[in-house]
Amino acid sequence: MLFLFTAATISAGAQNQKFGHIDLQALVQVMPERATAETEFNKFQSDLEEVLGEMQQNYQQKLTELEQLGTEASEVKRNAKITELQELQQRIQNYQMTAQQQLQQKQAELLTPVFDKAEQAIEEVAKEQGLLYVFDMGSKVVLYKSNQSIDILPMVKKKLGIQ
Repeated sequence: MLFLFTAATISAGAQNQKFGHIDLQALVQVMPERATAETEFNKFQSDLEEVLGEMQQNYQQKLTELEQLGTEASEVKRNAKITELQELQQRIQNYQMTAQQQLQQKQAELLTPVFDKAEQAIEEVAKEQGLLYVFDMGSKVVLYKSNQSIDILPMVKKKLGIQ
C-alpha cells in the first residue's frame, strides 16, 4: 500500500515537471542590441583593415623603389632597401596577428552584454512559467524534444519588447 502511494506521488510529481526550449541564436539575431554591436564591430574592423591597407601600400611602394634602383645602385643601398622591406613585411605580419586578437576581444566585449541580457530574460520567463530546465535548441545538443516542451522564444521576445 505504501509502495503504491509513493509510486503515485512520484508519478504525479514527474507530470508537473515542465521543460522549455529556445533557439538562443535566433533570439540574439532579433535583438536590437545585436545590430548595434554588429555596427560597432564592423566599424572597428574597417579601421583595422584601413591601417593594414596603408601598411601594404607602403610595402608595395618600397618594393617598387627597390625594383627601380637599377644596376647602378650600390650593394649597400640595395641591401638597405631589402632589409627595410623585410622589416616592413614583419611589421605587417605582426599587425595582422594583433588585429585578429583585437577583433576577437572586441567581438566578445560587444556581444557579452547582449547574451547576458538574453539569458536574463530567459531566466525570468523560465521562472514565471515554472520551468525546471530550458534547453538551447540552436546548439543541437538536445537530441529529442517532446511536444510538451514549451518554446519560450515568443515569451522572451515579448519580455524584451521585440516584435
